Parts: sequence; structure tokens; C-alpha cells
Amino acid sequence: MKKLLLSALCAASLSLFSCSTPEQPTATDESATNATPEVEAVQPLAVGAIPDQDPEKLLRLYDLLADYLAVELAVPVEYVPVTDYTAAVTAFKVGDLDLVWFGGLTGVQARLQLEGAQAIAQRDIDAEFHSVLIANVNSGLDELASDADLTQLKGKTLTFGSESSTSGRLMPQYYLEQAGVTLEDIKGEVGFSGSHDVTIQLVEAGTYDVGMLNEQVWTSRVEEGEVDTDKVKVIWRSPAYYDYHWVISPAVDERYGEGFSEKVQQALLKLDPANPEQKEILDLFGATNFIATENKNYAEIEAVGREIGKIQ
Repeated sequence: MKKLLLSALCAASLSLFSCSTPEQPTATDESATNATPEVEAVQPLAVGAIPDQDPEKLLRLYDLLADYLAVELAVPVEYVPVTDYTAAVTAFKVGDLDLVWFGGLTGVQARLQLEGAQAIAQRDIDAEFHSVLIANVNSGLDELASDADLTQLKGKTLTFGSESSTSGRLMPQYYLEQAGVTLEDIKGEVGFSGSHDVTIQLVEAGTYDVGMLNEQVWTSRVEEGEVDTDKVKVIWRSPAYYDYHWVISPAVDERYGEGFSEKVQQALLKLDPANPEQKEILDLFGATNFIATENKNYAEIEAVGREIGKIQ
């Protein structure tokens, strides 16, 4: 009898354990099971520019442009400021910048250092750009009648802009040499202000007799009332040359897909002055619109750069 009772109890126990509810997954297990794969973030398109003007003006301009491009290109866009012209060229070369607003000389320098880089757009004014020579009213200089009259700068103090500026150094120095004026003819050491805005300030203050700079910046600052024209005036305007332009890295097509460079170009070309927000961008660039350009347009700049030793 006892044996039968023990057998019955064992059978009941086995039945109970075999019918128990299977172990449920924990919250952690369930989350791991149902989690969606993490989407890799899209790398921002890094936009830069040579620091040829007041940094605050540049920040306002390129923040507006970055917002516009982000919508047009459907990728994040980030403005990355640089310290000087050389830094802009280096950052483009090593891939820290993808799209850069260069002057004529720095654009050539950058493209020579990165195979496949392309000039894609310029302002309407950049196909026939000019430098101006400004003089302090106490310099004793009046408006020059011709390029040959640049000889009047002999014995005067002079400042350029950045050492690598096309409109603030390269082309002005070239025209000086064409007129028979060397840097040794200038009184004291030639200055390099670093930007067009600073060139205006230095000549206005009388620190230098004369200064060479970008015509568009001069005109803009005069219109904005930022120049005391009782103290400084334009006395010479250079012949025309190609200057500023957008240069894009070939890496963008690898990163965002074939044809992305053309998409960027079209976004720049479609900036419309009839659209108030886009007009603000164009106005800050000092342009009516952007037009297409290509590498060969800067052959003269490259030749002059080699002639004065800025391109090896």
C-alpha cells in the first residue's frame, strides 16, 4: 500500500513540473529582440571660406548659406571657419573641408593639391573682377590717370591684404611690376593686413599711405557707411581678371553618391534674388547671382602665381 502511495505522489510531481509555464523573457531580452538596427548618421558637408572679411560678417553669411544648402541637398551642412588663407587650402587638401569659397590664387593652389577638385561656380562679378588702390588723403597722391602712373607709389608705404589674396596681393603686385615698381621701391616693409577690412582701417588711420584690396569689399563698406571717405579714397582701379569661385572635393561624390557635385552646383546657381531669403545670401556675397565656371578660367591666375613665386 505504501509503495502504491509513493508511486502516485511521484507521478503527480512529474506531471506538475512538466506542465509549468515556460520562462518568460526579461524586459532586457525583449528590448534586444525588438530593437531596430541603429541608422548610421550622415556626415555633414563641410563648407568653408577664405577669411578675407570681418569674421562676424562671414559667420552670418555662411550660416545662412549652410541652412539653404541643407534643404536643397537633403544632407546636413556645416560651416567650418578657418584662421587664414593657408589653413583653408590645407583643410581642403586633407578632407576637413568639402566645399570652399576661394579667391583665384587659393583656388588654384587647392586644386593643384587635390586631384579631381573642380571649380563649379562664381559670382556674376567674378569673371571681370577688379582690385582698387586706396590712399590716405594726407599721402599726397591723387587719382592715377593710367596703370603706368603706379610709379607714383615709389617711396610710399603700402599694405596688401593677405599674402595669398588674389585681389589684395597677387594681381596688384603683378600690375605694379608691369608698371616697373618692385616691392623694394616701397618705403619700409610692405604690410600684409590679413583681410580687406583691415586694409581699409589701416589706410584710413594713416598707418600706411596706400593699400590694395578687393573692389567689391570697398564698395560694400562705403555703401554701409563704414568708411570715412574724408580720410581715404580710391585712386586706381585694376584691369579685369577672374577671381573668387567655389571649389568642390571629389570625395563628395563617393560619400553622397554619384552626381552630388553637380547637385551642389545647381543649388548655388539657382539662388534667386526674387526670393527674399536667398537675396539676403546673394547680397552678403555682393552678387546678383552665381554662374557656372571651370578650372581653365584661372589659367592666368596660375601663371601670375608662378611668376611671383606663390605657386611652385
